[in-house]
Amino acid sequence: MIYAQLASQKSYMSLYLMSIYGDQTAERWFVDQYMATGRKLDMGKSCVRFKKLVDLSLDVIGKVIARTPVAEFIELYEASRSRPRARRAS
Repeated sequence: MIYAQLASQKSYMSLYLMSIYGDQTAERWFVDQYMATGRKLDMGKSCVRFKKLVDLSLDVIGKVIARTPVAEFIELYEASRSRPRARRAS
């Protein structure tokens, strides 16, 4: 289980924010806050891609991480793992 992760790709870096993955309210809050900074947001489902550290809005990153306490994140994770999954056709 990953809460936040930093990864270096070939031509950019990625910051994975799992607290916004699957939580539309948290994702919308993050996107709105980030866009209000005037910085370009290059984002996937849970990752924010950037080329230089200066490209990130670190205050918004810090707020979104602090917004979901670890205990709450673990509860969300465990609840998502206990849901029955749809069967794949063979």
